[in-house]
Formats: sequence, C-alpha cells, structure tokens
Amino acid sequence: MKTIFLATYLAIKEIVRNRGRFLLVSLVIALITLLVLFIAALGEGLGNGNRQYVDGLDAQLIVFLEKSDYIIPSSRLDTNTIRAVRRVEGVADAGAIYTSNTEIVSLEEPLKVSMLAVEPGKPGMPEILEGREFRSGEAREAVIDRNVALRSDIKVGDTIEIRSTQGTEDKFYTLEVVGLTSGQSYSFQPTIFVPSATWEKIRPQSESDMGSDTPYPNIIAVKLQDPAQIEAMSALLTERVANIEVADIDTTISNIPGYSAQQGTVQTQAVFTLLIGILVIGGFFQIQILQKVPQIGVLKAIGSANGMVGLSAVIQIIVVTAMGVGIGGGLTYLFSLGFPPTIPLVFNGVNSLIAVVLLLLIGPVGGLVSIVYAVRIEPLKALRLG
Repeated sequence: MKTIFLATYLAIKEIVRNRGRFLLVSLVIALITLLVLFIAALGEGLGNGNRQYVDGLDAQLIVFLEKSDYIIPSSRLDTNTIRAVRRVEGVADAGAIYTSNTEIVSLEEPLKVSMLAVEPGKPGMPEILEGREFRSGEAREAVIDRNVALRSDIKVGDTIEIRSTQGTEDKFYTLEVVGLTSGQSYSFQPTIFVPSATWEKIRPQSESDMGSDTPYPNIIAVKLQDPAQIEAMSALLTERVANIEVADIDTTISNIPGYSAQQGTVQTQAVFTLLIGILVIGGFFQIQILQKVPQIGVLKAIGSANGMVGLSAVIQIIVVTAMGVGIGGGLTYLFSLGFPPTIPLVFNGVNSLIAVVLLLLIGPVGGLVSIVYAVRIEPLKALRLG
C-alpha cells in the first residue's frame, strides 16, 4: 500500500510541476479522441443511412427474386408470390415492399427521398409515432419518417408535392402527410411511405413501364411464427415458392450495395487512428523517461524498488491519458450539438464506450517501452558513476 501511495505521489507531483508539457500531450490525446469518436459516429451514421429501414423491419426473413444476389434493387417479384409466401406453414405474416426514389419539390430547397410502398398493418409498415397509417388503394396519402421532418418543416396534416420523371416528362403529384414514423432512412436518403397502387401511379418509370398499372414488389418481409426457425423456414420457403431466394436481415444488410465496403473503410480509419495514438503516446513518454534518467537513478540509489518506479510511470501515463480522453469526449459532445441533421453522425452508446475504453488502453500500451526502460535503468550508470 505504501508503494502504491508513493508511486501515485511521485507521478502526480511530476505532472503538476511540468503541467505545461503534460497538458500539451493531453491535448494531443484529446484530438485523437475527438477523431476516433467522430469516425465511429460517422461510420454508425453512414451505416444507419443505408440500413436503418431494413434493420428495423418487424420480420425475420426477406424474400428476393431468384438469382438477384440478395440485392433489393435487382429483385422484382411476381404479384402472386406474396400469396404463395403467406400460405407456407410457419409464416405468421408477410408484407410486400416496393422501392423507388423521388424528390419533394414543395420546399425552399428540393429534398431527395426514398419512396417506399408497403401494406398497412403488414411487415414492412413502420410503427406510427404521430397521426395514422395511410389508407390502401390509390389514396394520395403518405407517412414520412423523422429524417424528412428534421430536414424540413413538414408536419402531419401538411401536403407535399413530389416530382416524378415518367418517360421523358416530369410530372408532379400532391400527397397528404397523414403520419410520422421514426428514422427509416433507406439508401442514404430519408423516406416517405405510400400505398402500393399510389406508388405504381406516381413512381419514376420508363416509357416501357408506363403501360402497366400492376405494382411488382422488390422484396417481401416475412414474419415467422417461431423466430428461432430462421434456417428451417428459409429452406421451406425456397422449396415451396417458385423463383425466389431467401435471406435473413443481416445477410440482406451486408448485401446492400456499398455497405460492407463503406463500413470496412471507416473501421480501417479508426484502427489506424488508434495506432497513431499508440505511437504518439509511446514517443512522448519515451522522451520523458530519457530526460529523467538521472532522477530515476537517484530514486533507485536511495532504495526505491523497480516496482515502484514502474508503477509510478504507469500511473502517470494513465492519468495523462484519462485527462486527454476526458477533454476529447467533452469537445466531441460540444461539437456534436452544432452539426446539422444533414451530416450523418450517430453517437451509438456501445460503440462510443468501446472507443473510449480502447483510447484509455492505448496510453499504457504506447508507454510500455518507456516503462520497461525505466525499470531497467541501473543507478550507477544513470548517475555516471559506473
């Protein structure tokens, strides 16, 4: 206990006496912390912008057209497929999902959105936070997600005008906003939901598609009676329903175009930032140890054990690192308050906590070489007597 107290006293005393130097390295660690936390938040935000709707589906399996490689835009199912899926034993419910893009033009600045068609009360329809679900059929009604509301002044009860390129002409349609749901971003864009018949009428389409009034779903969200039977039900659906392939939610997300490459890039940046932090902290404390070799020699000459010298160095590194991480965390919070909703930053509690723990660990890891060096210093050589 006496050793711990003395080691702590020496470590804190040196930090106080050389506060300018240690504050400088704490600020460097703070900047590294700021960078790591923002990279983690950016990765989460970009991932959310791509997967948020799919990840939040009240379903366990997704049905695709056969040989579409689990890519949603590449899949276009027959209209009878939804009925065939619902007849399979073990399926609690299923809902068709139709995807396209459009633009809300009744704003000061047009807002590009994903326009999804879903069936009210079926898997695929998100939970309504305010207002109500739209009516089926060709009702000119829409439910918007919170991301649309945050980027505009649109509220439940308002009307919006969208632009849709059909053939070679731009056409404009008016929709009444009847409901608000949580964040449901799809394909990096905020989302509006409409009935399937309305979607087929107002979606962007080529000349060849304009002759048909039949909406063809891209995918079908399947809710199981027993969510634990994912593999068995996947095989059963593939066997019972023609021309389909089935994937779980995680597989669907990983096959969203660009998602895996994007997340891999962000994670690589975070790893390299941590490695840079280890090198910076290691280099600083190595210089510190080299500058105070005579003092360590004196401590050892008057009877200080190697354990106390090493523990003092460890405590000093931990305190300085903790100061830097604390300052960096505070700066991150302050900066996050000023960012507009158009910047995809999401501070996930678990990911942020993991990042903070890793940042606290890079101090001792980076200073490991200097700790070993301090322990190996010989008193006589340090005092130039041997």
